Amino acid sequence: MNLQDIQQAVVGDWVSIAPEVRPSGQRNADGTPKPLYLAREFRALAPDRFELAVTTFADPYGKLPLARMFLKGHMVWRGGHPLAEGAQKVDFIADEAYDVTPLLQGFADVLNQVAAYGYAKWEVGQKQSVFEKAFVPFGLTAGSHFMEYDLVYLNQGLLFWGARHPDGRGFDSEQNRPTNLQIPLMRR
Repeated sequence: MNLQDIQQAVVGDWVSIAPEVRPSGQRNADGTPKPLYLAREFRALAPDRFELAVTTFADPYGKLPLARMFLKGHMVWRGGHPLAEGAQKVDFIADEAYDVTPLLQGFADVLNQVAAYGYAKWEVGQKQSVFEKAFVPFGLTAGSHFMEYDLVYLNQGLLFWGARHPDGRGFDSEQNRPTNLQIPLMRR
């Protein structure tokens, strides 16, 4: 498939097959990354826009939701990725929206301690925009858009993105763009 075919094939709604695990930026006492459990709902809109909802969980089975993040913005297609035939480098830029909703009281309590300045009191089930604001828990700085240097790969009706680095590093630069595939999304 050429780039235009891939862009067209990605359009639509995609969801996690099951709760996923990936290394987080937080560390255990021994220095190893803590696991992060999540589920994704992704909508690709023609020609280059996206919406992404990520629900994080306190458990590997996805029974105790912690928070929901909603991002909306643009995809910038950067060309082929050497990982696999048809893989594409794609930058995801949340330049339209970034909302956070605590779903567990303990998480709301933490946000009220570490992210109180510039926000209303964090309440379970109450969404707040962190768009273009400083938000320490996610490393966001005021006046900038969240962006990831990622990849997209379609195979056998599944949508793959890049796998997180084992050390929990984000995709915050071209040098940190992923080199492996993550658990795929299936079409909804």
